[in-house]
Amino acid sequence: MSTAKHDGKVRGFQFSPWNLLLIVPLLILVTPLFNVDGPRLFGMPFFYWFQLAFVVVGVLSTWIVYVMTRDKPTADAADKLSVDDLDEGDAR
Repeated sequence: MSTAKHDGKVRGFQFSPWNLLLIVPLLILVTPLFNVDGPRLFGMPFFYWFQLAFVVVGVLSTWIVYVMTRDKPTADAADKLSVDDLDEGDAR
């Protein structure tokens, strides 16, 4: 997960359980789960209307993860540098 260095900055991967919801849109890649003709919806085979419905499910799950994790800080507040502290390279 994340590790704090001696300078107080947080680096590395920061896990949120909400990110597990992003696995749901990947289920559309498992074609044998829905590679069937029936049941039909308005004459459309299951294969097609399931994919169309899964677009909506994928967008909703991505939106939920975004909303639930957008306020989570990605680094410590002390990690923010002022303009004067930024490295502009060597001026040799």
